[in-house]
Amino acid sequence: MDRRKELKEQYKNRKVVGGIYRIINKENGRFYLQSTDDIQATHNWFRSCRTFGGCSLPPIQEDWKKFGIDAFYVEELDLLEKGELQTREEFTSDLKTLLELWSEKLPKENRY
Repeated sequence: MDRRKELKEQYKNRKVVGGIYRIINKENGRFYLQSTDDIQATHNWFRSCRTFGGCSLPPIQEDWKKFGIDAFYVEELDLLEKGELQTREEFTSDLKTLLELWSEKLPKENRY
């Protein structure tokens, strides 16, 4: 029981890192740009997509089927650590602003 409480406490006290990432198709150069409030969870999700051979992201599903799982990879563009006193809403708002900045930087013609 103590181990379970310890694990819960560790989870509550972990540093929350979000960020901006893109999933890139190296076969045709197209990419999917997105923000996340938990970059590690995004990597875990992508790993599970690769493991099980499917992608639940509608914009890239067709190319995933066409080119296969090895054609795609995740690139972290910017990371942001959630402030100790920052609310989830404030953190999400900061990530949204960061996504808008990256959206302006990257070419629109290559996006999914």
